[in-house]
Formats: sequence, C-alpha cells, structure tokens
Amino acid sequence: MMALMVHLKTVAHLRGKGDRIAKVTFRGLSFYSRVAENCEEVAHFNETFRWPIASRLDGNEMLEIQVYNYSKVFSNRLVGTFCMVLQKVAEEGHLELTDTLIDDNNTSIKTSVTIEIRYQPMDGTVGVWSDGEFLDVPDDRDGMFAFETDSLLSGQSHGSGTSPGRSLQGSIPTFRKAGKGVFSAMKLGKIKSSKDDHKKADEPAVLDMEDLDRKAMRLAGTLDPDTISLASVTAVTTNVSNKRSKPDIKMEPSSGRPVDYQISITVIEARQLIGLNMDPVVCVEIGDDKKYTSMKESTNCPYYNEYFVFDFHVPPHVMFDKIIKLSVIHSKNLLRSGTLVGTFKMDVGTVYSQPEHQFYHKWAILSDPDDITAGCKGYIKCDIAVVGKGDNIKTPHKANETDEDDIEGNLLLPEGIPAERQWARFYVKIYRAEGLPKMNTSIMANVKKAFIGENRDLVDPYVQVQFAGQKGKTSVQKSSYEPIWNEQVVFTELFPPLCKRLKVQIRDSDKVNDVAIGTHFIDLRKISNDGDKGFLPTLGPAWVNMYGSTRQYTLMDEHQDLNDGLGEGVSFRARLLLSIAVEILDTTSPEIISSTEVQVESVSNISESATGKIEEFFLFGSFLEATMIDRKIGDKAISFEITIGNYGNQIDGVSKPSSAKKKKKDGENEEEESELIQNSSEDEADEDGDLVSVSSTPLMKPVITDRNYFHLPYFEKKPCVYIKSWWQDQRRRLYNSNMMDKIADKLEEGLNDVQEVIKTEKAFPERRLRGVLEELSVGCSRFVTLANKDVNQAGRTKLDRERLKSCMREMDSMGQQAKQIRTQVKKNTVRDKLKLAQNFLQRLRFLADEPQHSIPDVFVWMMSNNKRIAYARIPSKDILYSIVDEETGKDCGKVKAVFLKLPGKKGFGPAGWTVQAKLELYLWLGLNKQRKDFLSGLPNGFEEIKSAKMGPGLQSIPPVSLVYNMKQVFQLRAHMYQARSLFAADSSGLSDPFARVFFSTHSQVTEVLSETLCPTWDQLLVFDDVELFGEASELRDDPPIIVVEIYDQDTVGKAEFIGRTFAKPTIKMCDEHYGPPRFPPQLEYYQIYRGNCTAGELLAAFELLQIGQGGRADLPPLEGPTDSERGPILPVPLGIRPVLSRYRIEVLFWGLRDLKRINLAQVDRPRVDIECAGRGVQSALIQNYKKNPNFSTLVKWFEVDLPENELLHPPLNIRVVDCRAFGRYILVGSHAVTSLRRFIYSAPDKTSNNWATAAKLMNGYMVLTNGGSQPRSSPSLSSRTLSRPAGDIVVNMDTDPLVRKMDTVVKLDAMSDAVVKVDMTEEESDKERKKKKKKKKGGVEEEEETDESVLDWWSKYFASIETLKETLRAQEAAQAEAEEREDLEIAAESADIKPDDLLMKGSKMKEKSKEKKSSKDKKKGQPADGTEKRPVKAKVDELVVYNKELESEYGNFEDWLHTFNLYRGKAGDDDEHALDDDRIVGRFKGSLCMYKLPLSEEITREAGFDPNMGMFQSIPHNDPINVLVRVYVVRATDLHPADINGKADPYIVIKLGKSEVKDKENYISKQLNPVFGKSFDIEATFPMESMLTVSVYDWDLVGTDDLIGETKIDLENRFYSKYRATCGIASNYSVHGYNVWRDPMKPCQILAKLCKEGKIDGPHYGPGGKVKVASRIFQGPTEIEDENGLKKQTEEHLALTVLNHWEEIPRVGCKLVPEHVETRPLLNPDKPGIEQGRIEMWVDMFPMDMPAPGPAIEISPRKPKSFELRVVIWNTDDVILEDDAFMTGEKMSDIYVRGWLKGQQEDKQDTDVHYHSLTGEGNFNWRFVFPFDYLMAEEKIVISKKESMFSWDETEYKIPPRLTLQVWDADHFSADDFLGAIELDLNRFPRGAKTAKQCSLDMIRNEHELPTISIFKQKRVKGWWPFVARDENDEMELTGKVEAELHLVTAEEAEKSPVGLGRNEPDPLEKPNRPNASMSWLLSPVRTMCIMAWRHYKLHCMVLLAAALALLFLALLFFSLPSELSHKLFNPAG
Repeated sequence: MMALMVHLKTVAHLRGKGDRIAKVTFRGLSFYSRVAENCEEVAHFNETFRWPIASRLDGNEMLEIQVYNYSKVFSNRLVGTFCMVLQKVAEEGHLELTDTLIDDNNTSIKTSVTIEIRYQPMDGTVGVWSDGEFLDVPDDRDGMFAFETDSLLSGQSHGSGTSPGRSLQGSIPTFRKAGKGVFSAMKLGKIKSSKDDHKKADEPAVLDMEDLDRKAMRLAGTLDPDTISLASVTAVTTNVSNKRSKPDIKMEPSSGRPVDYQISITVIEARQLIGLNMDPVVCVEIGDDKKYTSMKESTNCPYYNEYFVFDFHVPPHVMFDKIIKLSVIHSKNLLRSGTLVGTFKMDVGTVYSQPEHQFYHKWAILSDPDDITAGCKGYIKCDIAVVGKGDNIKTPHKANETDEDDIEGNLLLPEGIPAERQWARFYVKIYRAEGLPKMNTSIMANVKKAFIGENRDLVDPYVQVQFAGQKGKTSVQKSSYEPIWNEQVVFTELFPPLCKRLKVQIRDSDKVNDVAIGTHFIDLRKISNDGDKGFLPTLGPAWVNMYGSTRQYTLMDEHQDLNDGLGEGVSFRARLLLSIAVEILDTTSPEIISSTEVQVESVSNISESATGKIEEFFLFGSFLEATMIDRKIGDKAISFEITIGNYGNQIDGVSKPSSAKKKKKDGENEEEESELIQNSSEDEADEDGDLVSVSSTPLMKPVITDRNYFHLPYFEKKPCVYIKSWWQDQRRRLYNSNMMDKIADKLEEGLNDVQEVIKTEKAFPERRLRGVLEELSVGCSRFVTLANKDVNQAGRTKLDRERLKSCMREMDSMGQQAKQIRTQVKKNTVRDKLKLAQNFLQRLRFLADEPQHSIPDVFVWMMSNNKRIAYARIPSKDILYSIVDEETGKDCGKVKAVFLKLPGKKGFGPAGWTVQAKLELYLWLGLNKQRKDFLSGLPNGFEEIKSAKMGPGLQSIPPVSLVYNMKQVFQLRAHMYQARSLFAADSSGLSDPFARVFFSTHSQVTEVLSETLCPTWDQLLVFDDVELFGEASELRDDPPIIVVEIYDQDTVGKAEFIGRTFAKPTIKMCDEHYGPPRFPPQLEYYQIYRGNCTAGELLAAFELLQIGQGGRADLPPLEGPTDSERGPILPVPLGIRPVLSRYRIEVLFWGLRDLKRINLAQVDRPRVDIECAGRGVQSALIQNYKKNPNFSTLVKWFEVDLPENELLHPPLNIRVVDCRAFGRYILVGSHAVTSLRRFIYSAPDKTSNNWATAAKLMNGYMVLTNGGSQPRSSPSLSSRTLSRPAGDIVVNMDTDPLVRKMDTVVKLDAMSDAVVKVDMTEEESDKERKKKKKKKKGGVEEEEETDESVLDWWSKYFASIETLKETLRAQEAAQAEAEEREDLEIAAESADIKPDDLLMKGSKMKEKSKEKKSSKDKKKGQPADGTEKRPVKAKVDELVVYNKELESEYGNFEDWLHTFNLYRGKAGDDDEHALDDDRIVGRFKGSLCMYKLPLSEEITREAGFDPNMGMFQSIPHNDPINVLVRVYVVRATDLHPADINGKADPYIVIKLGKSEVKDKENYISKQLNPVFGKSFDIEATFPMESMLTVSVYDWDLVGTDDLIGETKIDLENRFYSKYRATCGIASNYSVHGYNVWRDPMKPCQILAKLCKEGKIDGPHYGPGGKVKVASRIFQGPTEIEDENGLKKQTEEHLALTVLNHWEEIPRVGCKLVPEHVETRPLLNPDKPGIEQGRIEMWVDMFPMDMPAPGPAIEISPRKPKSFELRVVIWNTDDVILEDDAFMTGEKMSDIYVRGWLKGQQEDKQDTDVHYHSLTGEGNFNWRFVFPFDYLMAEEKIVISKKESMFSWDETEYKIPPRLTLQVWDADHFSADDFLGAIELDLNRFPRGAKTAKQCSLDMIRNEHELPTISIFKQKRVKGWWPFVARDENDEMELTGKVEAELHLVTAEEAEKSPVGLGRNEPDPLEKPNRPNASMSWLLSPVRTMCIMAWRHYKLHCMVLLAAALALLFLALLFFSLPSELSHKLFNPAG
C-alpha cells in the first residue's frame, strides 16, 4: 500500500520557555503532534505521521509543518511554518533534512525543524524499507491528531466539542479508550502491562503510529513468514497488482428457491393462566395455518402434551419471516370463538437461529394484545423445532421429567433477551418516494388525455408496512410518480421483539388487485445494538432503494416475484424516504392507549437537507472485452447499457413528470433539465463544458468464437460510457462499509489459505494463521483511525452516529481479541482458533452491511434488438472512489470480469448457469469534482477518443472510446491433466466430459473421454498469438483470467454444461528465464462450480509466455505428441506432470446388494470392474445374483503407476456391469472413490514401544490378523494407549459396593503393574447392602431397598437413561468449563495476571457456578449437597443408551468391510445433491488396500500368511449363513401425526428379505410417543437378506395404512464386524433375574474364540480371581449365585471383565459393542431428509449353527399399578366470606370443598355444604375416594377413555398425578362462586402445616425451597394446606385453609379394607360437630331465623327480656296496686 511517512524529530532554536505543538499537513489532511511541555530551546517531538495514499506522489505536491506555542486557555500562537516540495522524495523515496521556518511575513527565522521523510510507492520502485530503519519511539505519550477539512485553529470544533482529556480548545479530539470520546481507538502499540491498562480506561490512549507502520512495512516487504500468502483454493484469489479485481465464481442467486420445512410444536401444559375456573384451549398459528388443542375444563393449569406439525415448501426468507403465534382462548366451542386470554409471538427465523434449531421445554409468556397495561397472563410450556432439509434435530432425551419446572429459568426467549420485556411503539415514518415506474398501460391514458387534455402519471402508489404479523397502510396518492405521504405507521409490540425483519412495500392501488412495485426488508438487528452501550432501533430519515423487475409495464410481469422481494432485483424500481424510531412505553401512565392495533397518523414534512447535501456524481465505464456471448443472441447487433438509478436508462427509465414545470428528478437541481437522463443530445451548460451522458455502447455485431459462443470484435478500440447523476452525499456510509469489507475479504482469503494448508498437510498452518490474525488486528486499528472523519456532515442520522460508535467498538475489541488469539495459536490449537477467526469473519460481514442506502446499485444490461437480454448488478459501494485507499470500493478503477446472467426465475437452474456474456469491465464512480483520476486504473498505453461533436480544447470531457496502441503477443499453454468427482450428467450416472478453455477471444477444447466422472485428459492446449492490450509489465502482474468450462458430450443435441472454474496463468515475459522457482508451473486443483454447488475439481496448470522479437522460436520447446493412438494431441510435458511410482492395489470383492432393475430387466449375472489410472481388475462373475450375491474369489490385485504426491492420486472407479446373452454388457451403476488415502497401508512400526500401533491402513482397517487401530469415529479412540510396561499388567476387580459406574482408573508407570478397578457383580453388592441394612433398625430402609423381584428390564432402561442424561450434562458442564478456562487464559494474557491470581479467579468462578448450580438444585426440590440427604441411588445394572444410531458410534461398522453406493441416473440439481439417494441403484461390498512396491518381506513371512488373501488375512468366508435375527422395539418418540386430529395410531412392521412381520392388531391408539415394548424373531440367510427395515405405520379404519417413517439397518456389516455387534455384552453376568445373560455363548467361550481368532495368548485363568490375556492380568470375583441363592465357582466374571476391557488388549483390541438401546431416526421417502420421529430399539443376531439362544427378554410395557387415593377433608379455616346474610347484611359463606385427581375433572367429588360459616371455618369429616392407575417409572397417571362419542376405541393418556382441591361458596339461585384452590403434585408437595395458624401462603410461594414429600413413599399424610386465588392485580392471595388427610393404598389393600364415600359405610366417619346455624334456611326457616337472631342480638335480647320482665312487673304492680290500696284503706278489719 502506498504511503508517505514523516518522522518529526526536533524543533530547535525556540525562544522562551513553554509548551509547543506541531501540525503536519499533506494533501489537506493534518495531524497534530503531542504537546511538548515546558521545553526551552529545543522541543523533542520524535513522532511519526503516516498518510496512506491512493495515487502516486506527484513531484509538485507540498508538505507543510507548522509549529505553535500551545496554550490551554487562549488560541495557539504560530511560531513559524516550513513548506517543501516533495520532488526529491518522489524520486528517491527517502530524505532527511534540517531547515529553518518562515514566519507570517515569509521571512526566515532562526527556529529550525529536523525531519525524515519516506515514501513507499505501490510497486516498490523507490527503494524498500527495512524493518528497523526508524528509531524506536517512546511508548507512553498522548498521541493527538485530527482530520482536517479547514483550519482547526479557527475554533470550529470537529469533535464532540467537549471531548474529555487534553484538547486544543476542544478542537482536537483526543483518542479515548472507552469509546466515550469522538472515536475509541485501540492501542496500536504493543500491549503494555495490563494493570496500567485497566487504570487508564479513561486517559487518552496512544495512537502508536510508528508501530503500525512497522507492521505495514512488514506486510509490504513480506519479511515475516507468517504473512506470505499461498496459492489459495483457486489461483484467482491472489492478486499481485491492483488493476484487476476478483471475479465472482458462484453464479446462481440462492435466495428465492423454495425449500421444504417442517415445524413441530408440542404444547405440553399451561400454568398460572389469569382468570377463575376457565376452560382453556391453546391455538397454534403459523402464517395462515391454525391448529387447536383439546379443551381442558375448569382449570387454569391445564396439561395437554399435544403435538402439532406444519409442513411448508417456501423460500427460506419467506419461511423465516412467518410468525409463530401461540394463544390461549377461554371456553371456545363450535358456536362461539371464546375470549382471548393472552398471546405469544415469535418469528420462525428466531427459532431457526437457536442451537439445534429448537426450543425444548421452554415457557412462553402470554400477554394481552388488547391491554398492554396488564402484566403476564400466564405461561405455556412447549417445544418448538424448525427443520429444514438435511437438518437433523437432536432431541434431548425424553425420559421422565422429574425436575420440577423452574418457569423463570426456562423462558421461551433467545439467549440475552430479558425475561421482563416492555411494550414499545415502533414508528415507521413514510415521507415520499421518487422514480416510480409506470404501472398502467398507456392506452387509457391517451384516451383520458384526449378528453381532459392533461397527462396523468400512470401509477397510484401507497406503502404497506408489515411487522410481527400486523400490517399497516398509508393513504393512496393518486397518479403520482413522486408521491408525498408524510404519514407514520405505528406498531405496538413487546421490546425487544422476537421478529427480526420489518417489510416495507410500495404497492400500486388497482381496482382489480394491488401489485407490489418494490419491496425492502429492514433487519432490526442491523439498526439497533443490544450491548451495554447499545441503542434502540433507529433508521433515517434515509432513502431506501428498491429493486425488482424491469421497468417497462406489461400486463403479466414474468418477474413479479422480484418486486415482492423474492430473488435479486434486476432493475431499479423506486426510492422511498422513511425513518424508524422506537419508544419504550411506560404502561403505568394513565393516558396510554392500551390496544396494539396498528395506527396510521400524519407527520410533518422533512427538510430537503435532512438526508444529506445533494452532490453531482460521475460514473465512468469502459468495456475492454465482451466474450462468451451466448449463440442464441449472437446473430443480432448488441450494445451494453449502464444505469444508476434511473440515470442512463433509455428505454424505460424516467416516467416524465406530468406538471408543466419539470419536477426535480431524484434530487436533481432545479435548473437541470430532466432530459439529461433521457440521453438527449441537448447540450447542457456545465462547468466542464457541454457534457452529455453516454450510457450505452454503440451497436456491434458479434463474431463467432466457437460453436457455443460469440465475442465482440473490439480489438484495440474499447467503447466507454459515462453518466452524470445527482444523489445525496452519503459516501461515508459506503466508505465505512468498504473498509470493513476489505478487512473481511483479506481475512477470508487468509482463512482459506490456512484451510488449504491444513487440507494439503503442508507445514506450519499456525504461522499462516498468526499472520492472518496479525493482518486482522492491523486492519481493525486502521479502521478505527480512519472511520471518524465526518462527525458533522450534513444528513447524518442517529443511526449513522450510533452505528459508527458501535462499529468502532466492535472493531476495536475484535482487533484486541485477534491479537490475543494470535499469541495462543499453537500447532495443536490451529483448528479451534480457526473457528474463532471464522466467527470474526461473520461478525465483520454483518457489520459491513449498511442498512441505510445511499447511491443505488449499478446495472449493466446487454441489449439486443432494443430488448434487455441479460444483466449484471454491481453494488455502487464496490466501485466508489475515495482519496483514502482503504475506503475505495474493491472494484473501483479496476478491471473486473463480469458475467451477465438471465433475469429472475430464468436464472434459476441450468439456464442460469450458462454464461450469457463475459465482460472485462472497468468502472469508476465518484464525485464529479474528484473526477481527475477516473482513468488512472486502466491498463496503460491508450489514447482517448472524444466525441466528435465536442469543441476542441475541452480537456476534461470523458472519452467515448479508448484506442490502445500498445499490444503484446503471448502464447498460452493450458496443461489440462485431469478432473475428478464431476457431476453425473447422463442417465447412466456417468458423463462424457470435455473441457473448453477460454482466454480473451480464443477458445479450445480437450478431447471427449466417454463414460467417466474422473477424466484424465493429460492434454496440453496451445493458444498461439493471443493479443493483449496494455503495458507488458502490468500484464505480467495482472493477466486476464482464464475460464474453463466442463461439458458433457451428448450424441444428440448440444453438449450439457457440467460446471465452470477460473484460473490465472503464470506469466513469463520474453526477457525472463524459463526455470525454477516459477517454471515449469505446478499442477493445482481448481474447484468447479455449477450454480452455487460444487461439481468437482480440475487439476491443471496454465502458463502465458510472451512472444518477443525472435518469435516462437525463443519459447521453451514443446514435445510432439508421443502417443500415436491419440493422434495430434499433445500430452502434458514431463516437468509439469506428476512424478509416478509403482503401487499395488488389492481389492477385496465381497458381494453386491440391493441391485435394482435396469430397463425393467433384473440383474442376473453381475460383475465388478475396478479401474484406476488406466489400469484395473475385474471380479469373478456372480453366476446367479438371486441365489448368492457374493463373489467366489475374494481378493484380486493390480499394479498401477500413481503420483508420489498423495493429493494428486486419481480417483478409483468401481463399475458394476450385468453380463447379458450374446456378449452384451449393461452398466448397472458406478461409484468413484475420490480419495484413496484412507486405504493406503502403512507397515507396523517395529521400533515403537506402543503396542497400540499395529500394522494398519491410514485409519486402520482390519489388516493382517485383525490388526489395526480404529476407524476415526470409533469409541476406542478415547481409550488410552499405554506404553508397554516391563511386567504383566494387572486389572483388578475391587469389591467395593459403593462404586457404581465403571471406575477405570489406570495407574501406570514403566515398571509397575497396572490396576484397573471395576465394580463387581450386582448380586454381591446387593448382599453387602443387605448385610449393612440389617445392622440398622428395621424401619427406614424398606423404602431405600431395591427389591430384586420388583426390578425388571425397564428399571435397567430408566436407570440407564438417567445415566445418559448425567453424562450429557457432565459433557456440557465440562465444555462450559473448558470455554471458561480459555476465556480466563485470554483475559490473563491480555492482563498479565500472575498464574496464582488466575487460579484464584478460576476457583472463584467455580464457586460461583457451584452456587448457581446449588440454587438451581434447591429450586428443584432437592437438597444442594447431594451426598448428605439424597438417598443413595439403588444399584441397578445398566445398559448403554445411545441417542443416535449404533453405526455412527462405530464408524458404520466398516472396520474391514466397506459399503460403496452405486449410482446411476442424472444427478439432481437440488442444493448440494440432496437427491443423490434416489440415484442409488445398489451397493458393492468390499475393500481396498494399496501400498508402494516393493513391500518389505517381514510381512509376507509372518506365520500363517495366506498369499492368496494378500493384505486381507483372516477374513471370514462369505458363504451363505443362516441367522436368527431378534429385533427389540422399545418405543418411538415425536412421531409425525398422520391423522386429521393431529395424532397417529402407530404399529410396527418389520421386513427382512422376503419375510415381513406386521404387528397391526397391536396398534396403539392416538399416540405420538407410543411405548411398544415388543420383540420379533425372524430367520434370515446372509447375504441374500441382510437389510432390515423397521417401519412405523399409522393404522386407519378405512383405506390403506400410511407409512409414518422407517429406518434401515445393514445387518451384514454388523454381523461380521470385529466390534461384535451380534449381541451386546452386558456389564455384569447373571444367570437369573432381570439381568440374565442373553448370548448363547458364555463370556468364557466368547473370550476363548476372540483369543483364537486374534492369535493371541490366553486366556489363562489363575487362582485368586485372576486371568491373563496377552501379557495382561485382570482380576475379578469368581462366585455366582443361582436362583436358589446357592453360590458356585465361575470364571465368567473374569472373562466378562476382559471383554469389557477388550480395547486395552494389544494389537487386536477394540471396543466391543455393549448391551445397548440405540435411537434411530425415522425417515419417509416422500419427505427426504426430514426426520419423522425416532425409534428406540436394538437387534440381536445368533448364527443358526450355534446353540440356540434362550427366550427373548421380556420388555413389554409396564402395566400401570392400580392405587386408591383416599382424601379426608376434615376442616377448613379462614375461608373468605363471599355472601351477605340477607337479614343482617353480615358476611358469611356456604362452604364446600371439591376435589379431583384426573385431568378433565371427570372424577370430581364434592363434600356436603357447611352453611352460614361466619368465620370461614367449616367442618366436614368427608372422604373422597379416587381410584387410579399409575406408572411408577414415568410418574404418570394412565387414563384410558374415548376421545368423543365417535371414537372407535379408547385412547390412553398419561398425565402427571396432581390432586386438585378447590373451595367453593354454594349459591342456590346463581352459579356457585369459586373461592380458591390448591394443586398438589403427589410426587413432590409441601408437607402440611401442623396447625391452621402455621399454614400460610409461603407454602405455595416458596414451594421450591421447602422440603417436599411424595405420597407414594409416605403413604399417609395429614396437615393443613392453603387455598389460593389471584386478585385483580394478579397477586396471589390466601383464600382459606384446609385440613386434609391423604392416604394412598394399593388396589389389593383397598379391596381388603374398603371405605365408603363421604361419611358412608364401610368405615364411616363421624358427623362433624357443626354449630346449629349451619343448615339450609330452606329446610327449617323459623329455627334458622331464631338461631340467627339469637346469635347476633344476644345482648339485645337479654336487655329486651330484662326490660320486658321489668315492664311486666310494673304492669302487674299498677294493675294490682289500686285494689290492694283500697283494701287496705277501706277494710277496717285489715
């Protein structure tokens, strides 16, 4: 890269003392030095400044240095200036001088300056810098600089003005570390000790210019071996000079093609739904498809477990924009739609971007779209998975979910999104649009014009915005090409939204149907940043450009899809001015609108300048060559048109505005005529003189190149085009994008190099990777320096500012990380670090994509007959010019090979791959005022031809054509050696390939080789007299590219295209010597592409030799054709063709399988032909394929000459032919083995002391006596390879009962014995435990004891699944820990932490994670410390559960027998040959072994060496063999629904050869996760019947049954594998019980057989439980217990120990297949590549010539156990009081309790009513009895019932055992009121409180933390539990307490001691002692009234009574007083 460097050393002879600062300016760009403080006479600056420059240094250019006295307060005072002309520097490249300064009056002053200047041009003509030439610069100083546009000293602030740190009156922005300043710079120097670094976070960081330069120099001088680039994957990638840019090799647009997707959603349950006593239904909606779950009654925590599948066939981005919507609806039925409770929305893309493309068991939060002020409306637990073609989803293993769900910790949200999302408003403001195309025919318009007399615009546009499943529209602007809306569309959505894209579409309103004019997608991730310093989504106001179909209006637009945003637009359609803002809502504020309906409002207009200043841009293009023009177009004259926006478009560009005044077009200035764009000839006054745009080349007739292609005869005269256009000046956006793109391109190229180095196994990939990372960090720091130039530029939007900040932060951190990773790249970590670097690449590409457009893309159209034929679209940023090199577009001012393609759908598929034309095109786009250099990038040696009309003397007018007077003549030699893995283009599955080589206007073809996919042409094509225009030196650095196309020759019709690749030739000029290192050139592999897919590789070399004065005689001589048979064909010369050696290839012919019919005839007598490099061998003929498809002769061999370099080995072809009568042969199918490397035999290393290294192939197939290590994927790779100790090795079986898993601790040193501990047999450990237990008191251990009789196969299975889950968890934890450790290491390296600090830190981290874990554990209701309280897991023997196929675990069982698929028929063009499975016509079984001759004799001399078998010794015979195959099918999971109701009725079908077993009568009704638990026995004969198919079908009452999915297993490979996959080896040996030994051969017999086959010594059983095998000693128990408990001596345990450790046996050891269950995906041929569910199963095979095996193991599903739950409701307390007493108005309740156990309330029971409870107390003494069936292992209740009255049979449901108790208030005339409820999970519920007082809400709230109990263990529980309900604010409130007793009894116990319901017999409960008031007032009203009155008015009554008595007394007194008085008075006798 060109650069000018100035080293400012000192300024001397200064006057006075003070602070000084210097400013250095070149080409208008200024840098400030740091402040030299308190210097007296001399100021030592010692600083280096560097200007990257794009054009050569002109001798007349000036450098200016100004020195100032610096003041913090006042403005700086100029001391003096130094100016110099850089002529000498330009000539010599280096200058040192000391000179005096001049003052303001131009007089010289004493002060002098000392500087050193260097200039490094591009081509290195001016001397080269060496690394250390500059002095080292002190490291810690405040580097300051600013980018100048005008004088910074005038006080105008270009920075943020208040940038912290020291600054020149705020005008010079300082570099800040933390990114708070104007731009955060990274420290470019070496990293200082990080303690400073942390402290200095806020001090200005140093821009260490000098250090940067050193790196730049090093890159330039390639002194560092790390940075030397290799010839990459294609030679095109390495550019030497800068005149040409890389062509794009992939042709076809990938988007827009529909693909298959399947979305599966399981709705498991819902919880905490808001609302009382609801009947919820869940609706699942994707796009327009809706599906519903069943309705659950009267519950707000329904359990569904229902599975839904949606199938789609749409293009990817249409799929990912679809919205998944989950809604809960309350009481929906046939008649009413129900009320919405809440919804959850997320787009499919969010799910797809999750790991494994799925969310598993996550809780979706429901919110109410009509009321955003309300909070969460409940949760739905669901699984969502999106499967595309070829994705395989790893379902986490579905076993019993014991861990209680922690809702908050498992929310259905992507990583990093907060759980509490807020509501936000999304404002999309639509201002106006421009440049719309005509959307109606002109006929109507002409009629209107005739009547009305005015011309109307033929389009009625409106804008439609779509977001998160909602649409909003603006108003329609009638008849306007330039509509103005000024409206905003407002969406209300949760933030952050789970929908990634917003779709904006301009549509044309039409009476019939509206059509899209153009579509634009806005990715929210690109317009926001979620980091700490992030920003909310924001955009604009900015113009977005829309592209679509061509602009001429047709009634049926064939490319209408393009306007809808599908596929790449082929023409500019319009631009739209819009902006986006987001506002987070405060939902508490009262004036908020609570609905989420879309609103449309008007907004105020926006000023013209808001989007930037309008500038005049100039686009220049020159067509240097037009070749490869398709012959269909070749007969008519052709021209090329270039357009940018609507400028330059002649046919259908501008729709003329209707108003009389010419409207501004696309921001043109008023006075400029819009005719300019019309390419009119009206001359236009311009500062350049009269400049008219010329946008198309003159018409020219093509000339024929060869049969397929034409070219235009431009020769030395190259046509040019130029266009002036006016756009808002937003170049900055594109510049930043360009810088990042360039860094990314460089990184990508480097990473490709590294991969190539690794692939070709060259030395030191780590060096190249270090170099790549170094380049990356330099590039990042460079970006940070350059990016921040334009802080105040007009039209900068908020997004521009924020994006710049975040880009700089990202780039800064990326640079730092790259530096750190660079230090960690070691040989063994290259691959990991390469992955990290690839993440950088993705980040860079993401950052570089600018969401706000500026200048539209440039289109190049090929026109013929005034029609558009083919196009190329060139992003404007790629050709945009900048004075700074890094900012320039990658193709600006360079010659680029551009391939034109057909528009739209025509471009899909084969039609799109043929090139319509290839252009060598030069483009330049920039501001008109910067135009002076627009020709500088063209190849030199031309004269400009101006337009004839122009007056003389106008220099600045662009040329209309260029004439080259310099011409070079070359000879091109194309050495076409071979191609491999080509695309199969014929129906035979082969091709007849030939290659066509294009260079400039010449083309030649190789010969056609028939019927091969791997042709070796070995042909030299010579192109004589190739004329290239331009300077010789430039051509040497930058030759044009060579295009090679491979075709398939067809006898009829034209040749069919196979693929294409590009290459660059190596060039020799006539004055250069033809010799090493460059010549002769090396053969290289070039990747061949067909559309986007790879279609093979080409091995070739190309050289371009200049023909000088002496003509061709001077060129290196050509050898004549050596091969007389081939005629005049020249072979590839000796120096270039590879060096050959003699190899022998041995072929093992085993047999052929599954051959399909050929032309309806069956294959009867097949033969296999093997061919490699022209030599080969034929197998024996199979006489009768039906009877025996195996070969009679097993091994044959042939010798062949192959290249020494293994990478150049040709492929080996396997062909199968059928021999028919009369000597006819028909090709059945073929297979090409592309890489022979894995079959190369390497001799055993005798010197090695490692006995695991035995004789083996590259990755170890069975060679010589079963030797060899494992295939790469085999499990034993993890097993240790141990160096051989001197003595024997002892494996000890310890009898420690607590060791549960295999504890393979191997302790070894050179002399000692090895001890391997293995746990002992289950019986013994059980006895031990019993002994221990007996010591304890009798009570507790019963529940811990695992009763042997209870255990069955399922116990083993579930225990194994637990183990699998644990191992998976452990793996995840280990991975996380490793990542954490790596992060710590990185942190440590960057921060220089001492190692012990690191340990501390690490341990802290661990503690943290432990805390996290333990808190989680606590939540799950288990104590954190597992050792203390958790019961010891009962010891159950386990098997291995593989969550994948057994094949993937054991390398497809291809340890010695390989399966080669035979293909026939044409290859499919679907993505990456996904349809290859359809082309398989059979399989060849055999193997290969190749080795260099001569072979060492040691091998052949070994004992028992059979020369006929060659390297394939001790291979079993391949005669037919009878086998009993026993298939066990355990269960299936996640089946694809087959019935309308979203369920299936699955049953199993097993096929093997002709036998088929259908288990139709045992179908399982309406179940997608059926448990089959079945075994099937089939007899088979290998090899005829070796492919087992296990299918799951769906039973249908009417019609045929549908296939759900099937899996195929090749039994033969399993049977013969040395991994012994016939019958898995159990971990323990038992003769009875659930773990009984299955194999007819006992462990001893198996061991003896293996030792004999492997020719190893042993087994020798010794005393004391020892066994010796091949110098290794194992120990173990020797006793076994039979059914009767008698002990016997046995050696089986010992033998089994050896078998379980067989991989440790030297030479022959390998991991034997254990007892297992494998999980296989089910596939359906109709839906290729998409899993339809999985099946868990295993297969045992027993040869019939051996003793018969015992009966099959019983694995039938466990029958649920019957239980009865008796719930006694004793009392209630504190129940809330609902009713008012109608006499007294007092609060009371009529309480009753309801309870049920099964999901749908079908067994609900109610107590009697306790009337008139005034205190909330109720007395019941009431018993509920719930009988139920329960599966202990799965913790589920099993219910069987008919789904509806129409159901044919009962469906089985499994639901969790949850007892629901509710308290109600009984009402006589209205519905009862629900008061509260509690749900108890019978497996884990809180213990009841002892008294009502202790019972509180906390029992529910802190449920996770309280100890829980299980009724199944406790059997009987009594206590108080709270009733809860939710109030209006969704808060839990306590609504009562219940005292209940739960008693669980088994069905048998229940029969023995029955109880009555309620208070009935038997065992009746006594009546409750209720207060008298507690009775119904209907029954005894008077009594009730009396009691009520007395109760309430007791006091009143007493007083009343007393008063009444007193009154009575008085009344009587008064009544009797008169008579008494009279009696007394008048009775004298008295």
